Amino acid sequence: MEFKHKSVLLRETMEYLNINPDGIYVDGTLGGGGHAYEVCKRLTKKGKFIGIDQDEDAIKAATRRLSEFEDKIQVIRGNYCEMQEVLAEVGIARVDGIVLDLGVSSYQLDDPTRGFTYRVEDAPLDMRMDKRRQFTARDLINTYSEQELYRIIRDYGEDKFAKNIAKHIVAARGEKDIETTGELTEIIKAAIPAKVRMAGGHPAKRTFQAIRIELNRELEVLQDSLDDMIHLLNPGGRICVITFHSLEDRIVKNIFKKNENPCTCPSDFPVCVCGKKPSGKVVTKKPAVPSEEEIEYNPRAKSAKLRVFERK
Repeated sequence: MEFKHKSVLLRETMEYLNINPDGIYVDGTLGGGGHAYEVCKRLTKKGKFIGIDQDEDAIKAATRRLSEFEDKIQVIRGNYCEMQEVLAEVGIARVDGIVLDLGVSSYQLDDPTRGFTYRVEDAPLDMRMDKRRQFTARDLINTYSEQELYRIIRDYGEDKFAKNIAKHIVAARGEKDIETTGELTEIIKAAIPAKVRMAGGHPAKRTFQAIRIELNRELEVLQDSLDDMIHLLNPGGRICVITFHSLEDRIVKNIFKKNENPCTCPSDFPVCVCGKKPSGKVVTKKPAVPSEEEIEYNPRAKSAKLRVFERK
């Protein structure tokens, strides 16, 4: 299956990156190389591009797509939380721009063998973005306690039927292990009132999202990585982060805000005495969102938000 992914907010990201043709740029979620291709097009021979992704299929696809720029690119398999170490290994201390396009790619959703989708009945429950890891969605579903399942479905899926879904999962696996996406989908359907199933979107969507986020530690990795990435930027360098989930967006918004105004002094202090200095400024006071035309062309872009921070 060919790795296909429509890059979201592509034009806006290129504009906000404010690319220096001789600069060094990093894409921490390389995917199919859509954003990367546009960055590389704008670089001179002095410019350099580093692409990082934990998905082996993405690495192969992006390497093919970016082959015409082979003199200025390096593609590395890894998680963006390892960016500092990855760059140090190739002799880079600071960069001029970073792109993160979070969430799951169209390819990962559409390839049934990856187990991300609730639309295929007999796909294995996998959902690993990095297949080198042993622990899968099947392991998670069959080993997490009812309370743990409730927590992730409530917090990461924001599903009001989280408690009942967790209860149904535990009851079903008491009979036999839950093996496939189809089995899990049927269990979720049974936990949601028929009237609600008829009115809303797919009943399994929120639970599958929650499992994927928990399994791949998506929010944890983002929370723990953003400060370090901001400090990898040269003065004037920018980081562009595209999110698809309210919890992701909140993390990005709060960390950018804290880096713009890190002062912890009480508001009634006449001068700052904590000594904490701003790292830069938030460029997007409100996030950039897709146009109606983009959403029509690519419905998966609907929930996307782009936030940008510039290093001082």
